[in-house]
Amino acid sequence: MRVRGRTVCPKRRRGARVTHRRRPVALSVGWGRMGRMSELSPPDDDARPEYTDALPEYAERVLDVAERIPPGRVMTYGDVAEWLQEGGPRQVGRVMALYGGAVPWWRVVRADGVLLPGHELDALGRYRTEGTPLKEAGRAAEGHLPRLDMRRARWDGGEHAQGHT
Repeated sequence: MRVRGRTVCPKRRRGARVTHRRRPVALSVGWGRMGRMSELSPPDDDARPEYTDALPEYAERVLDVAERIPPGRVMTYGDVAEWLQEGGPRQVGRVMALYGGAVPWWRVVRADGVLLPGHELDALGRYRTEGTPLKEAGRAAEGHLPRLDMRRARWDGGEHAQGHT
């Protein structure tokens, strides 16, 4: 069955939501496994947990690694997780997204060398200032932005790493 260009499974699965016309809703319509944000909100102010200024221990370790990366060098999200021997690239990315603003966030990158979406120009300026190896973008590349030269820029955590966490 085709609904406005999207393929929708005609079978209704247990727990699936339906629209006002009782048709199945495509998965990309804003309802996922976790439901809507309004359904997840606590009912009142008394139910909210107390927040402190302390970072989670894993986040502190990730940020410590990001601070150790020397200027002109980078580590991938997976490299950081491997160095810590805990978590994975997505967990490191989440920590960097939430708490990475106070550390050299531009030194923790994607494995393909593509600049962080939304922060390309800021990161590019920092890479050029630090002398981070870049590859020129091809004409087909969106926005003609260069990529990081991962073979030359990648840091293994060895040369200046002190006190491996």
